[in-house]
Amino acid sequence: MKRQRYNVSFPPSEPAQLGQDEAYFYLVEDGQEIRLRFHDYGEIYKRPGLYEQLFYQRLKCASPKTVCGILANVLRASRVEMSELRVLDLGAGNGMVGELLEVARVIGIDISREAYVACERDRPGAYDAYYVTDLCNLSDATRQELLDWQIDCLTCVAALGFGDIPTKAFSTAFNLVKPGGWVAFNIKETFLQESDVSGFSRLTKHLLVSDTLEVHHLERYRHRISIDGHPLFYYALVGKKETDISREILREFENS
Repeated sequence: MKRQRYNVSFPPSEPAQLGQDEAYFYLVEDGQEIRLRFHDYGEIYKRPGLYEQLFYQRLKCASPKTVCGILANVLRASRVEMSELRVLDLGAGNGMVGELLEVARVIGIDISREAYVACERDRPGAYDAYYVTDLCNLSDATRQELLDWQIDCLTCVAALGFGDIPTKAFSTAFNLVKPGGWVAFNIKETFLQESDVSGFSRLTKHLLVSDTLEVHHLERYRHRISIDGHPLFYYALVGKKETDISREILREFENS
């Protein structure tokens, strides 16, 4: 089925004072111009194909293929059969990552019901199960359901560090992975700079130097371009989980 093409335009230049999560675009619908932020995912997901047109065609986002490709290479080098993994895809959205993972089971999780509806509409069957839930307030019943999947890999692509997924939510998902399981995610390059003292930045730095995660691969790559055509660089990280993120560490970082 041919996807709808939307009338999308960008402001004359990307306002320098705006953060990446505050950047916006214009969408013309029924003769009316609507201003939407790039992170207004609920509104974007309501429109079939708009997410792909905006981020993948116009802004050349490469993160799903890049992170999934690096994960596959690391597993191959470690003599792990990717096809046997049970993956929890955090911030699953409309299934861009889920459809790329050639594994035994893929479980999607997202706080947005609009994301789930978009996934069912655009990529039905991408996930064996899809949970719409807040990992910061996970019920005991849902936690047990997730544990029953025996998750041994966590993916989280283009969803960390801007408040989309809080530190507590990431830590909860991380702790659902069995010890010895795999973790693959990406972060904006500035989150590894010494000057960034946000909670998620500090947690990531902790993972890099502690015994919580055995890092197998860390790579800087072009995540996408800005509306002015400038490259936006991210780091992709793949590692093997050693232990849970402790409550003490989480308390230290989650309110930062």
